[in-house]
Amino acid sequence: MKRSRDTAASELFAALYPRLAGWCRRLVDDDETAHEIASEAFTRLWARWSRVEEPRGFLYVTAANLVRDHWRKLERERKAMRRATTEAAMNAHTEQSDPSVRLLVQSLPERLRVPILLHYYADMPIREVSVLTGRKEGTVKADLHAARELLRVHLRRSLDHTL
Repeated sequence: MKRSRDTAASELFAALYPRLAGWCRRLVDDDETAHEIASEAFTRLWARWSRVEEPRGFLYVTAANLVRDHWRKLERERKAMRRATTEAAMNAHTEQSDPSVRLLVQSLPERLRVPILLHYYADMPIREVSVLTGRKEGTVKADLHAARELLRVHLRRSLDHTL
């Protein structure tokens, strides 16, 4: 039984892998990624071999899902790069025009500084800051409020001294 299963899988691989990898190659425009996706589709088929009625369809649907995941990952990376370059340009201008805010943020205790940097400077939603810091959303909100109040007091004090 095991021998015939291995033989059938080998024959299926020999018959379908080149076409599946070529199809993936046209979709992702990269040989290495195409082969990774095609190989992963076969690996997933092999894990479910006894439960899959139509192996060819399973392979193509799985590969299509993996291609979609690849495209989403690329889009997230493109957005992150755009955001990072935009933020770098904006931060260079902002930091030059008002270094006191940056210095005040740097002087905050780490418990308050990290949420401020993630939420306001990295533009992450509170939910994501919560996950990254391992704190509850309510705690993150309270820390952001406390940090804003500290910054407000420091800024007001520094403005009073300059007037």
